[in-house]
Amino acid sequence: MSDAPAPVPVPKCGESGSSSPVRQMSLWPPRRSTRHSGKRRRRGAAVIAAAAVLLAGTGGGVAVWAWRSASEGSSTEEASVPGPFAGTWSGRMSQEDAEGDHVIDWGTRVELEAGAKRGSSEWYTLDCRGGLALSGQEEDRLFFDYVETYDPEDRCVDEAELVLRAGEDEGELEAKWSATSQEGTSMTSTGTLR
Repeated sequence: MSDAPAPVPVPKCGESGSSSPVRQMSLWPPRRSTRHSGKRRRRGAAVIAAAAVLLAGTGGGVAVWAWRSASEGSSTEEASVPGPFAGTWSGRMSQEDAEGDHVIDWGTRVELEAGAKRGSSEWYTLDCRGGLALSGQEEDRLFFDYVETYDPEDRCVDEAELVLRAGEDEGELEAKWSATSQEGTSMTSTGTLR
């Protein structure tokens, strides 16, 4: 005789007597009920129709807005830095508060490329840097939004507006920075860039 255990009979699938409560398990999910699918289709069609009406109305409004903007003058999307404003410009700014009192003198460097809509600025005496985005153009003036990107000592404003116009002499730009300090004080800095 052998010491091996006797084999245990394994019931075939579907036979009763199995100790498992799961019988004939399927790997596929059951079919979905079609009882509510008609309501679902009608609701989906109503949502699509409402969205189409909304888009048509909004599209008409956008078309009117675009037409009116085009008739009023050049848009910011069309504006870019003209050749005479392109280059690397440096100069000293004199900053005053809202009452006209002198606050500080500081040096700046502005870099602009011809045909671009963006530039950069560094306020090197304050150790701050930021990006410039062209926001408008009127005759001989360019308007930029400044957003700070580097200020390790938290000495500069986070946002400002820069207005550049051609200077009295060739090779000069008149610069005007406008901002609100972190304390809420309006500040204006002006100077000549060369």
